[in-house]
Amino acid sequence: MAITIFGGGAWGRALAFGFAKKNKVYIVSRRDISGLLLPLNKSPENVSPIVQCSVEESLKSQYFVIAITTSALREWFSLTPLASNVKIMIASKGIEEGTGAFVGDIAQDFVDKQNLCFLAGPSFAKEVTLGLPCALAIHSSNTLLAEEFANLMPAFIKPYVKDDVIGGEVAGAYKNVIAIAGGICDGLNLGQNAKASLLSRGLVEMCRFGEYFGAKIQTFLGLSGAGDLFLSANSILSRNYRVGLGLAQNKAIEDILGDLGEVAEGVKTAKAITQIAQREKIYTPIATEVQEIIEGKSPIKSMNTLMQR
Repeated sequence: MAITIFGGGAWGRALAFGFAKKNKVYIVSRRDISGLLLPLNKSPENVSPIVQCSVEESLKSQYFVIAITTSALREWFSLTPLASNVKIMIASKGIEEGTGAFVGDIAQDFVDKQNLCFLAGPSFAKEVTLGLPCALAIHSSNTLLAEEFANLMPAFIKPYVKDDVIGGEVAGAYKNVIAIAGGICDGLNLGQNAKASLLSRGLVEMCRFGEYFGAKIQTFLGLSGAGDLFLSANSILSRNYRVGLGLAQNKAIEDILGDLGEVAEGVKTAKAITQIAQREKIYTPIATEVQEIIEGKSPIKSMNTLMQR
């Protein structure tokens, strides 16, 4: 099968590497990433070379995978001429700032929901490009479509098909915010007791937020929720975790993101969640404190607020 990946960042390239085990893969990026694709194409495990192409050339594929930042997703859909029978898997995680729209809300403004599925679960790009084993969830209201994408996956990825689209979206977005909190906790050297408390209460907070929008609790206890949360909140490989480490050192968010050189979805998602929570009166104490720290509040004061609430 022919698959086109939209997005030449680390995650887009990792997915291209995985899909190339069984499929012909193209990748569309705004910048020239041929040098970054070369090591992947030289991998002894790679079956099919990954080819960078134009948007026009990419439209010949049967399947599309979108791995671009959530903030650019609406513009991408508005500018890309997709066929009515297009099959799309979205690997972006986040909530649109300002509108509070989930990824699925944005996509369904342009594509029928029966043509959409959403990738979630614990997965660092670096480990995927090494071919290390992992398990992921594909959420869709069209489980047959999700199964099609599952069958395109390489042997080192175990896919699970799920029908809880909103649960997968909330979990994928919210865990980035709790990952920032995890980095703050470790950056302040608060200890393992505090970290365990933070992550367990963060999981409860994610569940409460998701339930409000009709998500299933089981989703948050599986790969999309707890699995992705525990991975993202505990490793230097996580961009959002590294943001938290910088905030613990009282660095300005602009400096942190400049040093990072990559998108950390949790920064914008924290603001989106707090806006939604205020509007809908949902209790989100950890996300609220993360947003206030991003805006300049002392991390120690935030810790005290959480301990005394």
